[in-house]
Amino acid sequence: MKTSPKHKVEPEISEEIEDATMTKTNLKGDWINFFLLLLLYTMQGLPLGIASSISLLLQSKKNVTYKDQALYSISKWPFSLKLLWAPLVDALYVQKFGRRKSWLIPVQYLIGAILIYTASDIENLLPETGKPDVTMLVYIFFMINFLAATQDIAVDGWALTMLKKNNVGYASTCNASGQTLGSMVGSMVLVLFTSEEFCNKYLRSAPDVGGIVSVKSLLYTWGIIFILLTTLIGVFKKEKDNTFEDDQEKIKVAQNYLLLWDILKLPSIRILAIILITSKIGYAATGNVSILKLIDAGVSKEDISIIDSVMSGVNFILPFIIGKYTSGPKPMSVYLKVIPIRLLLNIGFVVQIYYTPKLITLDGVNTSIYYYPLLVCLLSIEQILSHTMFVAVIAFFARISDPRFGCTYMTLLNTLANLGFMWTSTVALGMIDVLTFEECSLDSKNNCATRELQDMCKADKGECIITVNGYYIEMLLCTIIGIIWYIAVRNTLKIFQTKDPSHWLVKVKRTVTGNV
Repeated sequence: MKTSPKHKVEPEISEEIEDATMTKTNLKGDWINFFLLLLLYTMQGLPLGIASSISLLLQSKKNVTYKDQALYSISKWPFSLKLLWAPLVDALYVQKFGRRKSWLIPVQYLIGAILIYTASDIENLLPETGKPDVTMLVYIFFMINFLAATQDIAVDGWALTMLKKNNVGYASTCNASGQTLGSMVGSMVLVLFTSEEFCNKYLRSAPDVGGIVSVKSLLYTWGIIFILLTTLIGVFKKEKDNTFEDDQEKIKVAQNYLLLWDILKLPSIRILAIILITSKIGYAATGNVSILKLIDAGVSKEDISIIDSVMSGVNFILPFIIGKYTSGPKPMSVYLKVIPIRLLLNIGFVVQIYYTPKLITLDGVNTSIYYYPLLVCLLSIEQILSHTMFVAVIAFFARISDPRFGCTYMTLLNTLANLGFMWTSTVALGMIDVLTFEECSLDSKNNCATRELQDMCKADKGECIITVNGYYIEMLLCTIIGIIWYIAVRNTLKIFQTKDPSHWLVKVKRTVTGNV
């Protein structure tokens, strides 16, 4: 055994990186790598889109509750937790196979294999009639999202060496465009092309039973495509040899985990962490429940999928438009200006959903030609406000992150922001049923609180009628909490964005040693 040399965290920025940023971008000779990255990010977005579409398919089932939706939302958590294993993916690999391919190839094979397995059992997991196996769907898509998050870590790292140094900036373009495209295809194709209503209306000359494809055949096809593309990448794409000694890699893992703790020890970061984790409460119901409530109110899942596709185009363009407003020295000023408008928009969603059954069909006449432009307008405003806040907070993260450890610093802050979205999403969905009160139409003493009471009501030829809709109570509570949150943190965020960058520097002088 021997002791490795001591390593200290040095506050230096490589001159080589600085020189690279001054070089003009030119994709000549890099186009193949550019399109490969775009493909990899698209492959990453595809299973995410499939996972999202399952939520819409579940909501179209009458026997699926909001507690089921809350349970299923747990499957989306891995992307918010990938910081926990990112240092391992970055450091542990088989040198002969390649630093990034050591993770990328097996992870993508597993995604393909799980999609094929899901296809083989989808008729039991998501039957036409009967209760879907929500618990098993959570296990399956939690694993798929975990693998996709791991693939994201590997591809993000590979992008830094796959492209030439002067073209590394294009990696973010591949990321944003590829994920958006993959997610849109995964969600839109699964919902629309398997829908009998949509296919008969838009894709067939004569009505027929079922969609033009089945969920089963789509999952099989995507699973096989994943395996074939992964094989081609594994065989034909060679990875640059970036050799690091084993002891240095172990040190890097240890330093990264300890560095996270050093960042969290900063007093302002701890306050910011609390702000980020609670920042989505005010619009938790709007962002996570409203779409499902629209389906309950009579909007078809096919129409929601079409609108989502339009929103994907909006999401693609918005960052370029918003960027010029958030690139200044005070991006959180933009963030704070949007919050009151977004909280006010909660009222718009309440009104829209409340009147949806009446607006879609008025006096027996289909008025959807007037209703849907109004809905698209409302959702577009929500998306614009949401993305404005997202771009602003990312710009703020970039300004305060210690440049010596920018990747780890930014990943930590993004993780905190993502956690703020995920836990509020799960809670918002889970609380709908808790806040909703019903009673049997033939027996006011029967509150339909359990399956047995509901069956008793149906046996007497009655039906459970909602007396208090939990969605509206939740919207009110979220809005009140959002207003209180805004008043409480407004001045703090204004102060934070005016602090000198040195205030956010990590004061660490740790020596790490490792044994080989």
